[in-house]
Amino acid sequence: MTTPALHTARLHLAPYTPGDEEDFVALFQDPLVSRWMGEGTQSEAEDRALFGRVFSKVYAQGLFDVWAVRHEGRFVGHAEIKPSTDVGGHEIVYALAATAWGQGFGTEIAQALTGYGLDMLGLTEVHATVAADNAASLALLGRIGFRHVRDRVEDDGSTTRVLTRSAASGADGAGQPR
Repeated sequence: MTTPALHTARLHLAPYTPGDEEDFVALFQDPLVSRWMGEGTQSEAEDRALFGRVFSKVYAQGLFDVWAVRHEGRFVGHAEIKPSTDVGGHEIVYALAATAWGQGFGTEIAQALTGYGLDMLGLTEVHATVAADNAASLALLGRIGFRHVRDRVEDDGSTTRVLTRSAASGADGAGQPR
């Protein structure tokens, strides 16, 4: 399985290259971004190891699709769609550099990932998990057809919302490989 490039009106999603490591690490080290991701900010060494695993495991073994997101050639974020036992299907994951917030890029990425999952991977539904406090992401996903299906209480007592968009709700086809 080779991760295809995806395009939206303004963004280019392409597989990472080894030269993207500094951008990847900077994104994941930014506490404004990482507070909403997984376990939050990790050490720089852990983020560098994660970047290495994108190549040594994810791409090498064809586990799932992961992209660097660029606007006008500049790195602005990270995107992936992967199987997840937490949601019982494929989950979209994306992160934008704080300097790229408020420009509608998150919507374009989420639509591209959703369209790719439903249209290209042939999934019947796509999921997302979002911290209950992340109002911006919850609103964004709601606008593009995701519906809240359940809450999950995390080990630290916080709540994660599980959202789902089904193929029946009509994928818009954004993000088709070119």
